[in-house]
Amino acid sequence: QAHLVESGGGLVQAGGALTLSCVTSARTFMRYPMGWFRQTPGKEREFVAAIGWTNENIYYSDSAKGRFTISRDIDKSTLILQMNSLRPEDTAKYFCAAQSTFYSGEFPYAGESNYAFWGQGTRVTVSS
Repeated sequence: QAHLVESGGGLVQAGGALTLSCVTSARTFMRYPMGWFRQTPGKEREFVAAIGWTNENIYYSDSAKGRFTISRDIDKSTLILQMNSLRPEDTAKYFCAAQSTFYSGEFPYAGESNYAFWGQGTRVTVSS
């Protein structure tokens, strides 16, 4: 059972930056695809970014592309989301998620149902 703990959320002005981290309880989960989703009240969870076994398999939502960067620190069993040029519409609760199947290459990344394990989330607020 994976245990995922997010941190790094907070309040930032539009145009600012934040770095979200997700520490996993088991280093083995670094081998599986992992991703970031976000959710605002009354809306479904929305895909933000995902990373596979290699850095050749990284995916972003259209909103995140060019502004956010997903990466892993395997030695620290940590998933990272660097968010730059933040906008008020990025305000949401951000969730880290991990899949339970190993893929050597491409993997299904956008749907919530592809992810077996979830953290509790960290809140990001971007003021205008």
